[in-house]
Amino acid sequence: MELYTTWKALITAGDPVTAWQKFYVYFYQAFVEADRWKQYIEGVGRTLYVTALALILGVILGVLVAVVRTAHDQQRPGHRNPILGVLNLIFKVYVTVIRGTPMMVQLLIMGFVIFSSSKNFALVGALTLGINSGAYQAEIIRGGLMAVDAGQNEAGRSLGLTYVDTMRFIIIPQAVKAILPALGNEFIVLLKDTSLISVIGGKELLYAARAVVSRTYEAMFPFLGTAVIYLVLVMLFTWLLGIFERRMRASDLR
Repeated sequence: MELYTTWKALITAGDPVTAWQKFYVYFYQAFVEADRWKQYIEGVGRTLYVTALALILGVILGVLVAVVRTAHDQQRPGHRNPILGVLNLIFKVYVTVIRGTPMMVQLLIMGFVIFSSSKNFALVGALTLGINSGAYQAEIIRGGLMAVDAGQNEAGRSLGLTYVDTMRFIIIPQAVKAILPALGNEFIVLLKDTSLISVIGGKELLYAARAVVSRTYEAMFPFLGTAVIYLVLVMLFTWLLGIFERRMRASDLR
């Protein structure tokens, strides 16, 4: 603490200091002074919370949209269901609009237009991220469902299973193994995209770093520290996804 106070006074006065002294002062004030490291820990917790909420919503939307659109595309000629047609059109517009507009713009619209009266910025951010992720997951899941041989669906129906049961017990389990790497990549993107919710006031890891910068007037260490934390989180979840994929492949060999 004494070294920090002395060396910071030298820097403030404009006296010559070594690179190590600058590093020590800037690192200390970014992470140690006033227990600022706790702000980063809280930011990580909020980031994971927002990611989890957005992931759950994205999976629900993705599966729903993918199943409906797949059911519509796999209808036999002359046996078109008008309800499926309407739902397919709605979901197609949803996917096109969400994938065709920037995430930042979607956050600004949700935060300052649709939910302008809401003060729960983290929840608004999670909702926006979930809706955005759902559009991408829908296309990933739909691709996996369409890739499963059509004979699997016919076999399930010949056994007396309904369309929902056929999808649940036969088609989806096979599709999941094929699309897991792509879904894992979408989860990693979702985790990193949580940093965008700070533009609407959402408190997460980047918000914590910006708060430290506003107090210390030094941006390098807070932002570099944030980048390192994101990198560690991404590497950790990539490792866990790799383990999950290997276990699923091992189960196929049994």
